[in-house]
Amino acid sequence: MRAKILVYALLALILATIHLAEAQQPPKVSRIGYLGLSFPSANAARIEALQQGLRDLGYIEGKNIVFEWRWAEGKADRIPDLAAELVKLKVDIIVTGGSTATRAAKIATVTIPIVMSQDSDPVGSGFVASLAKPGGNITGLSSYAAELSGKRLELLKEVLPRLSRVAVLGNSTAPQNARALKDTELAGDALGMKLQYLDVLGPKDIETAFRAASNGRAEGLLALNSFVVSAHQKQIIDLTLKNRLPAVYGQPEFMEIGGLVYYGASYTDLFRRAAAYVDKILKGTKPADLPVEQPKKFDFIINLKAAKQIDLTIPPNVLVRADKVIK
Repeated sequence: MRAKILVYALLALILATIHLAEAQQPPKVSRIGYLGLSFPSANAARIEALQQGLRDLGYIEGKNIVFEWRWAEGKADRIPDLAAELVKLKVDIIVTGGSTATRAAKIATVTIPIVMSQDSDPVGSGFVASLAKPGGNITGLSSYAAELSGKRLELLKEVLPRLSRVAVLGNSTAPQNARALKDTELAGDALGMKLQYLDVLGPKDIETAFRAASNGRAEGLLALNSFVVSAHQKQIIDLTLKNRLPAVYGQPEFMEIGGLVYYGASYTDLFRRAAAYVDKILKGTKPADLPVEQPKKFDFIINLKAAKQIDLTIPPNVLVRADKVIK
């Protein structure tokens, strides 16, 4: 009888020791890599949205999650090496800040899950097989919606009702360019506009494009998203002011440095939603089983300072619909 009691007591002691050891073990800390082409300062609001999204899901930085930040600071040639660094660190997930970063991450690894926080054309870029069934190790969010080009041209015409000739800055080497241009042309036809496509393959083409726009008697400008356009925002803004061209952009960062009109996906909302993908993958869901989602929230921003610089009066009925007005 005593022997049995001793055995039970010993078992109880062992179980208690095991439970105590488990309780004392620190929680698993997941390591998230972030790969961005731009500068941290230019993406502060987006990054805060991602971090807040994770906090809302119970992740506390330094306790159960840590970030490995890698920024190319506008130098695209640095991206492959930065992606390789994250792979070498064996991060649990790589979150990418755009198509250039996603492409580099895709080349660097086929095993580490990749979450796109934004991509204008994930299928056309070859990142996923389809939005519904991504396949592979990449999923996340698309910043593209079919109606965007049409809506941008429509808003530009509302800002300037007499508008009939619009210069379109694009980049024929960008994967999403053909699709965006097609949608823009369809919208232009519907609105009775004459579009002048200007192919900007590098920084040296920017001034040439604006000279061509002037020679073509452009009355407004639409900038399609591309790396060149993104990397040379200040130069483009300066040239629109110099040429007194009302312009609409597909990136909200243009508004911070003097852009006139932005309409497009809410990037802070996309980054916040990216947190849910990180959470699901950390809990065991495979990227291939997580459909790519499209924008749900859109922002319309008007910059009255920019309007004043080109002596443009924004109609009150347009101004009242803006989500944000910069004064």
